[in-house]
Amino acid sequence: MTIHFIGAGPGAADLLTLRGRDIIAACPVCLYAGSLVPREILGHCPKDADIINTASMDLDAIIAACQVAHKAGHDVARLHSGDLSVWSAMGEQIRRLRALDIPVSVTPGVPAFAAAAAALGQELTLPGLAQSVVLTRTPGRASSMPKGESLSNFARTGATLAIHLSIQNLDAVVSDLTPGYGADCPVAVVYRASWPDQQIIRATLATIAEAMQSGISRTAIILVGPALSGEGFSESCLYSTHYDRRYRPQSADSQWSDRGHDDD
Repeated sequence: MTIHFIGAGPGAADLLTLRGRDIIAACPVCLYAGSLVPREILGHCPKDADIINTASMDLDAIIAACQVAHKAGHDVARLHSGDLSVWSAMGEQIRRLRALDIPVSVTPGVPAFAAAAAALGQELTLPGLAQSVVLTRTPGRASSMPKGESLSNFARTGATLAIHLSIQNLDAVVSDLTPGYGADCPVAVVYRASWPDQQIIRATLATIAEAMQSGISRTAIILVGPALSGEGFSESCLYSTHYDRRYRPQSADSQWSDRGHDDD
């Protein structure tokens, strides 16, 4: 039997992938990450499923629950919020499960930073302003930061930063980023992106602390970078009339013309 790790998405129940939904519906056991996974998603579980909230469980207990299900011949849907590739603690679980020869699978989910960008109605990579998005965080009780992965270093690149798990360190974030981006650099804080109580606060590095609403101390993403202005960028060449594309060659001499080239 298999432990299926599933990215449950950023919050809105309908942002779960179809693959994730179908796997959940086929698993008689579901382990889910507490308040971070909406109850509506659990509605996809079979009627008689054993549904376990892992919020109060440590790693040993979670693995033990997986072992019990595996020995009973039951597939397990292991739900984490957002996408599993970042800050999900999936890696340590998979390492232990593989050591026990318990099969695993991974189904991606909609990441929180993408839901935040959608809430803003913005592209995070705009020609001439930013062509990179850095997903990062500040040090916390659960994880320190490797040497070199500092906000000040990332700020020097001019990339768009999506800073997770750091709203409680907002003052330090502003202090670290201002020398690299400048005080007028746009900032957006998206609280509980895609949830019904979503909130958006837009400001600059100089004004974000004052603009923040009280009570937001977790479940928020800080987006920083020139691209958030949504202004002053060039149009992409991708749809330019003069851009030579594989499926829209501009002349018979194009490198993408049908002569001597596969149509791929």
